[in-house]
Amino acid sequence: MHPSDQTIFALATGPLPSAIAIFRLSGPQAGNVVTALTGSLPAPRRAVRCDLRNRSGEMIDDGVALWFPGPASATGEDVAELHIHGSRAVAAALIKTLSAFEGVRPAEPGEFTRRAFENGKLDLTEAEGLDDLIHADTEVQRRQALRQLQGVLGDRARRWRDQIIEALALVEAGIDFSDEGDVAADLMAPARAKIAALSAEIAEVLAEQGQGEKLRDGMVVAIAGPPNVGKSTLINRLARRDVAIVSPHAGTTRDVIEVHLDLGGYPVTVIDTAGLRDSDDPIEQEGVRRARARAAAADLVLWLSTPTDASDPDLSGPEVWRVRNKIDLAETDAGRKKGSSDADFRISASSGEGVAGLLRELTQFAAQYFASAEAGLITRDRHRLLLADAGAALGRSLALGLAEEIVAEELRAACHDLGRLLGRVDVEDVLGEIFGRFCIGK
Repeated sequence: MHPSDQTIFALATGPLPSAIAIFRLSGPQAGNVVTALTGSLPAPRRAVRCDLRNRSGEMIDDGVALWFPGPASATGEDVAELHIHGSRAVAAALIKTLSAFEGVRPAEPGEFTRRAFENGKLDLTEAEGLDDLIHADTEVQRRQALRQLQGVLGDRARRWRDQIIEALALVEAGIDFSDEGDVAADLMAPARAKIAALSAEIAEVLAEQGQGEKLRDGMVVAIAGPPNVGKSTLINRLARRDVAIVSPHAGTTRDVIEVHLDLGGYPVTVIDTAGLRDSDDPIEQEGVRRARARAAAADLVLWLSTPTDASDPDLSGPEVWRVRNKIDLAETDAGRKKGSSDADFRISASSGEGVAGLLRELTQFAAQYFASAEAGLITRDRHRLLLADAGAALGRSLALGLAEEIVAEELRAACHDLGRLLGRVDVEDVLGEIFGRFCIGK
């Protein structure tokens, strides 16, 4: 990242051309730039129509300017917005003009949000929530990301940290006044009570079994089976477009193909794998190896077979649904067949017969899979690891017979872990990775 004393700018709206394009500026020169371009500085938080002119006085566009003086702005710095007509030529002229100002430069990905974080406008969990909101594909992902952006985890972590500091103050007071008889014992008892309650609360959050991470990452459904049973035809049918090559020749699919679906608001990734069979072709062998690995790691496997190739699933681990395909060639009963011992579903991927019933069952499975996931506080491995470290430190501090100095040190460690969760201490190594995922202008 460049020095924060520079003023940054970026296009904050979608690809050009467009009806409107919005350029954002943030930094100490934002007000001077707007004044130079428009002739005056607008009243704070009021949109003003104006002529935008370059340094030579030549008009760039008839637009709108807004002014948000810091610290009451999104980044905590002076911020301005310039709304222009969204042609490439107008945008290029404005970019050229902005770049000519001393101390003004284009923003890097996520730099606006990083400045907001560094200026205390949001903590790291809220910044991650914003990243998740930008990349949300489904309604439930949007709701979960919005909860994180609104501070559902950050607020809880700050409260936990405050409680640890209160307990630490009691312990250290006992250390400082250890020469006054029973003072230390009187202070350790309430400190231990606070620590025990807090340790139990963090353990309860950690016991959610990755529900939040599941919703963020999505459920994985693998389509597996022997060659030529219609796996690629089925994934094309589910995607409603041709994403996989369909061929009568065995071994056509050599690699794993992924399709992302929104099933009832739930994120589901369907993967088409190579046909599972013995082969002398080293490329196909690698495809089969990858197919087995992805199927074993999936949350659900649709094992495809045909009336003439009713093979048994050659997998272990995930739940498996037996799907009999190509019923239009040999059978007439489409859809789910209750009580059938050889197939859970009977479909024709080519004609679509029975696929609607399969999709309904998949949607119900997804709803059960993600049950209560939206209530989960933890949405990333980083959250879980730091909370686990904090909980472990709290647990160690409760061990009987420990000296007050050791208890205090364990509480400092737990406090440090929660500070890292919020991004307030020792997180420089993760900031670049997190904010680098953002788009330019955010």
